[in-house]
Amino acid sequence: MSGRVRDILPPALIGLAVLVVWEVAVRVLAVPHYILPGPLLILEAMWTDRALLLASLGVTLKITLAALVAAAAGGAGLAFALTRARWLERSLLPYAIVAQVTPVVAIAPLIILWIDDAFVALVVCAWIVAFFPVLANTMTGLKSADPNLRDLFRLYGASRLQTQAWLEAPSALPYFLAGLRISGGLALIGAVVAEFVAGTGGAQTGLAFRILEAGYRLQIPRLFAALTLLSLAGIAIYALSSALSRWALRRWFGRIAA
Repeated sequence: MSGRVRDILPPALIGLAVLVVWEVAVRVLAVPHYILPGPLLILEAMWTDRALLLASLGVTLKITLAALVAAAAGGAGLAFALTRARWLERSLLPYAIVAQVTPVVAIAPLIILWIDDAFVALVVCAWIVAFFPVLANTMTGLKSADPNLRDLFRLYGASRLQTQAWLEAPSALPYFLAGLRISGGLALIGAVVAEFVAGTGGAQTGLAFRILEAGYRLQIPRLFAALTLLSLAGIAIYALSSALSRWALRRWFGRIAA
């Protein structure tokens, strides 16, 4: 049995067993579908409403990916800027921490009010949640370069920019990729929270509004179908970011990182 099958098979079997027990339980106990629908009813709702749910999933993923790209670029760029000068780090890092610890649900209404474009406002909300892990991990990686190699670069007269580009950046790559994997899930969470706060319908509506709409109408199978799609989207984002990490590390270091 290949290593990939060995990794996938145990969680798949556990998930299948949980679904079977869930379906049997709701049937035996005669649980109303508006309290807890069974997996088969959720799959039926997912298929029946597939056009609506997939369109909303596309909107949520568009917000998530835009926020993730902005978090990767902004977090890494700010990390390089902050590590260039200690005074700059002391001046700006506290504000980055404040932005991270402030609940996005509390400031999302203000952001949506200040920014006319709804899509940009939702991306900003998701970016606030996602950028700090990239920033913190990249800064840690930039500072983790071998001190002896730093001395060697200094001995040969390398500039600060050359040291960052040829010594610190390769050292920070695994840390940056680890932060990116964390930020992928956080960007999705931020997008969903922002959509909850925005609470607007229409053609360009994400899955969060579909969840609210289904809850108000007691369409609980559709609600669970939307939640299932969100979970699958989160798994897919993590899997893709992990695959990107393995590829990048193999390309930089000539081996697959553990």
